[in-house]
Amino acid sequence: MRLDVLAAILAMAAATFACRAGGYVILRAIRVPPFVQRMLTHLPGPLFCAYVAPALAQWGLAGWIAGAAVMAVQLTTRSMAVSILSGVAAMAALQALG
Repeated sequence: MRLDVLAAILAMAAATFACRAGGYVILRAIRVPPFVQRMLTHLPGPLFCAYVAPALAQWGLAGWIAGAAVMAVQLTTRSMAVSILSGVAAMAALQALG
């Protein structure tokens, strides 16, 4: 076992925990303005898009079509598992065709 790798993993875990716990501590200690509260409730959607868009762009048209399939299935079924499976199936079919 490499101690440098273990130390790096533990340091990253501690930093991640500190960031998350620090946010909870700060938001419990202070009263945030209403506009900040509204902004924080809408933040997960844009963050998810910021993570997904580069991956879709990397795959080109096939990625965007698979992403559209995920969105369509999610809007229709409201099932995350079915949506993810449909996106994987769409991407596999598009790669098999091209």
